[in-house]
Amino acid sequence: MKIKYTGPRPHITHHGITFKDGKDDKYVYLTIAIQILQAIDKDFSDQKSYIYDASTKRLDDETMISILLSYENSLEEDVKKERISYERKLDEEIEVVKMKENLNEDEKKTWINNLEIMREYRIQRAVNKIFYMHTIKEIAKIIRREKIQEIDTPFFEKFWHVLRTVHGELLSGKSPINSELKVEKDADSNMIARLKIAIF
Repeated sequence: MKIKYTGPRPHITHHGITFKDGKDDKYVYLTIAIQILQAIDKDFSDQKSYIYDASTKRLDDETMISILLSYENSLEEDVKKERISYERKLDEEIEVVKMKENLNEDEKKTWINNLEIMREYRIQRAVNKIFYMHTIKEIAKIIRREKIQEIDTPFFEKFWHVLRTVHGELLSGKSPINSELKVEKDADSNMIARLKIAIF
């Protein structure tokens, strides 16, 4: 079980392999998500808001896995199951290509070969996303448990992406929680991303 940066989402056909702009590997958001997770996991008895400390150090891959395992004992087994499910999806893609009637045998062979070349790359991207989504679910659990009303971070793309994913997670499930994600200015006129949780 490991995490590591791979790259953007590939687009694979019998014509070749290209990469989609704007479809980043979830690995690039994982450090920020884990830092937020750790920072909000405390007693919020008085103040129900959290402001991200921009001086927080970057985490290495092993540390990130270790932190997540401390929150989810079954994480390793869950990741393994989700990985196997994703590998089956990749196998099914190959079967679909084999059945394409509009392609000749050489085109099918080329497409399948391209899929095989990118298999490990795509699996690692999927594993990174699995870790990221487990982190987001843990953040949402703590927001519910501690009745956190606000999370502020610097207004940068990666922070915005993480808060947007948390916002989506809060809206899902059996007990949806309303939240609002906005760009505002703090007391020092710095742009910040602010997630306001309205239900508490």
